[in-house]
Amino acid sequence: MGHVRGQQQRPSQPHWVHRRTRMACALGRIALGAAVAAPTGAVLAVALTPLSAQAQNAGAPGARAFDIPAGSLEDALSRFGRDAGIMLSFKPEVTAGRHSNGLKGTYTPRNGLDALVAGTGVEVVPQSNGSFLIQPASSAASLDGAVALPTTHVTATYDNGLQPAYAGGQIARGGSLGMLGSADAMDVPFSTMNYTEQMVRDQQARTLADVVINESSVRMLTSSGGFGEDFQIRGYTVSSSDVGLNGLYGMASASRVPAAIVERIEVLKGPGTLMNGIGPSGSIGGAINVVTKRATSEPITRLTTTFQSKSQLGVEADVGRRFGENQEWGVRLNGVFRDGNTTLDNGKQNIGFGSVGLDYTTQRLRWTLDAYTQHEGDDNFRPQIGFQSSVKKIPDAPSGYRNFYPGSELHLHDSAVTTRLEYDVLRNVTVWGAVGYHYATAYQTFPSGPADALGNFTVMNSYYDSYTRSRTGEVGARVNFRTFDVGHTVTVQASRLEQDSGNAYVPGSTSVASNIYNPSPLPGIGAARTEAKKASESALTSIAVTDTLSFLNDRVLLTGGLRHQRVALDNFSTATGALTGTYDQSAVSPLAGIVVKPLQNVSVYANFTSGLSRGGTAPVGTVNAGQVFPPYKSKQYEAGVKADWGPVTTTVSVFQVQRPNAVTDPSTNLYSFDGEQRNRGIELSAYGEVVKGLRLMASATFYDAKLTKTAGGTNDGNDANGVPKRAFNLGVDWDTPWVPGLSLNGRIINTSRMYFNAANTLELPAWTRYDIGARYRTRVAGKSVVFRANIENLFNSNYWLMSGTYATVAAPRTFLLSAQIDF
Repeated sequence: MGHVRGQQQRPSQPHWVHRRTRMACALGRIALGAAVAAPTGAVLAVALTPLSAQAQNAGAPGARAFDIPAGSLEDALSRFGRDAGIMLSFKPEVTAGRHSNGLKGTYTPRNGLDALVAGTGVEVVPQSNGSFLIQPASSAASLDGAVALPTTHVTATYDNGLQPAYAGGQIARGGSLGMLGSADAMDVPFSTMNYTEQMVRDQQARTLADVVINESSVRMLTSSGGFGEDFQIRGYTVSSSDVGLNGLYGMASASRVPAAIVERIEVLKGPGTLMNGIGPSGSIGGAINVVTKRATSEPITRLTTTFQSKSQLGVEADVGRRFGENQEWGVRLNGVFRDGNTTLDNGKQNIGFGSVGLDYTTQRLRWTLDAYTQHEGDDNFRPQIGFQSSVKKIPDAPSGYRNFYPGSELHLHDSAVTTRLEYDVLRNVTVWGAVGYHYATAYQTFPSGPADALGNFTVMNSYYDSYTRSRTGEVGARVNFRTFDVGHTVTVQASRLEQDSGNAYVPGSTSVASNIYNPSPLPGIGAARTEAKKASESALTSIAVTDTLSFLNDRVLLTGGLRHQRVALDNFSTATGALTGTYDQSAVSPLAGIVVKPLQNVSVYANFTSGLSRGGTAPVGTVNAGQVFPPYKSKQYEAGVKADWGPVTTTVSVFQVQRPNAVTDPSTNLYSFDGEQRNRGIELSAYGEVVKGLRLMASATFYDAKLTKTAGGTNDGNDANGVPKRAFNLGVDWDTPWVPGLSLNGRIINTSRMYFNAANTLELPAWTRYDIGARYRTRVAGKSVVFRANIENLFNSNYWLMSGTYATVAAPRTFLLSAQIDF
């Protein structure tokens, strides 16, 4: 599969990309028309020297100044594609070992590209979609620079609408931002991280959680092998139910997203309500979007066998093909099956997953359809526990192999189908629509009983079964235009997400004494399981408008917008079916952002965003029980600097996120959202390819998280519980020079201590996790084969992870092995 460099030609991108891409596309068609019109074997002499090209184009329409230093051809092409706003496609082997003399002067994009590759042994072939293919120079190329043009047959290349990979291939140059579309990370006023499929495969990721922990601002609140996955971004919880699937909420599994479906993982740090709307759980710390796999220009037939300790074997299949005269049709199939013993005491897990991704792509029309189904069955899943209010010190974490609820069971099932259609009405006008349906069920035992300081607790077992049904849809339009010297990208979007959910809770009748270090088997429940009944119905409806303005040759970019969101909720008694509460409120979320580029490779940005969460209802026992509260807003202020040094990008950002909290006044017993938590922080990061073959990801986050308003002022000024003071990540991936095909990798994840409660009387200790791995690429019987081996939690550290008022023990040392063969 080829590498892609430069801006993507997508209608969803800001207008400054389209302007240059349309120009490049026109120039490409002119050059291509001349080539096709020429008789077979005709020779067209092209002046390729930088001086002559500059003289010819200094006054040409669309010409601009370039200053690209000499270096590797791959780096030079990457820089040129980005500066010129055009799309370049090439395979890694085409540029490997080739050097460019750089480019300095004024050129049109096409002639600048010709000048850049002069004397490198490659040639430029324009494609029908406006992109350019870089390939080895044909044998007919003469020594004096004249190029023989054979009869040309052009087919469209398919790029999946994705931003190209950055140096090293682990991180993408940018990603999608909901209704704002897809853009380079240097052009957006937000802090983002976009992981590629290469990162997913090389780390042997099993789920979404295995990837997002590569950055210090993101932490897992639950451990692998538990009932689900919850995340923390900038110190605030992001529920797994708020993960987007191709930009749609409610379509991804609320338990865990399998890595087999992933092409990209896009992480936005900070509230994303304006770009994405309210998630089902109203998470405000950030937004995570999963982009599913599509068929690529190169056929894919990949089989991977896997092993995971304790003794879990698996097989994964990945098949992709494109069809049609111009490869306009694509199909991508993925399947996973794993079964065997887990690292947990007496743990067994069975996983089955299957997905299909279809697409149809022409110059003006893009259609996709995705469907998946997954099932997971666990005998003994990783437990979580609370602590008694009298506890003065949290007990040490038990072994990660220990299941302190022996006999627990969990069965999860998810199925979904989504489809999206985009159409370019005019060159500068795009409309789109998308719909989706998702149904999920969970059947589990539900042990409960808080522990004391010695780890003693009394446990009762129960059944807790649930379902969620989601239907979603969105429509939108985007138009690019200019008013005098100011460019505009105006986007309008409307969306609706409907969900109904139900549950059945059957408590047990007996309790037994137990201990987290020496647990007793779970007692019997003594009652029959019942069918889940409807508990709630909700509808999230919104309409939004944004405008991105560009000034001074795109060196200043301003983005502003508003989203009006309506939240309707009905609650029902699962026993009688009676309506127990209703809610219908609305609010507006604003966005303002700016990007200033004092240098070509430096972006200074700032933003103000407002997150929106569904308001709560005063609980029974308060004087205003049943009172419904409107959606509450969370505010973020952020500023930062991004610098792209070519092989490495560095970022620094400062932020403040304020969120209202629910409190009950101790003197009046009045429940309200008058509480507040304020998280301030500094983020530092660096990623890319430091030197050829050495990839790096390093980040650090420093928090000052405070409870600024609490019930009765009792805990005002305390550290926010569940938020560490510091978090660090360091990951390296190195291609060894002495053994071709052998790569080694390592990762260190560190999190400082944090308080477990708002009173700051209980705390969880700091922890550090070390991971190592290796992979070996070779050929067997003419087929590409990759062997991978990873060890997570190398030193088998035992430590607590915190989610709300519960804690779970991190997974122990885990071995991962796989063998991948491409047919």
